[in-house]
Amino acid sequence: MTNPDNQKPVEVADVEAAAKTETETETPAFSAITQRWRREDLVKKASPISRGLCLLFSLLAFIIMVSNKHGDGRNFDDYEEYRYVLAIAIISTLYTAWQTFAHFSKREFFDRRTSVLVDFSGDQIVAYLLISAASSAIPLTNRFREGQDNIFTDSAASAISMAIFAFVSLALSALFSGYKLSTHSFI
Repeated sequence: MTNPDNQKPVEVADVEAAAKTETETETPAFSAITQRWRREDLVKKASPISRGLCLLFSLLAFIIMVSNKHGDGRNFDDYEEYRYVLAIAIISTLYTAWQTFAHFSKREFFDRRTSVLVDFSGDQIVAYLLISAASSAIPLTNRFREGQDNIFTDSAASAISMAIFAFVSLALSALFSGYKLSTHSFI
């Protein structure tokens, strides 16, 4: 049998190969969309988790510093650096508790635009305060540890460590808030 167009007959393997190349050209676009959905889902889940961790670490820093009273010059309230750690731990605990409550209650306290800005700026400010408080108390604790290691300096060091962990988790939350801010439409 002769072929007037000089073309070879179409076989099933040729049709399957053509279909496969068509789906391969569509896959990157579909893949990009699913990757974006996964990223946004990760941000939605990771942001409250990091704030919850900050709440836990701030609360621990607060409790450990408040219980650091061992009498005779070994009370946290005798030193302003430790009082500063305590004050910032309280502020951080209140802020992250409010943010966590706002997230899980699904209640909008501000409009969407203001809420994104408050999240980002609040995370930045409280994270800075946490690292500032921890860095102010570290030299005093190191000076006390040169003289003697006791339960007072151990408690102070653990409260400072909790403040640093709270900073790290809130800094992560600030990154997530920054991502939300950058992808938010203000129109």
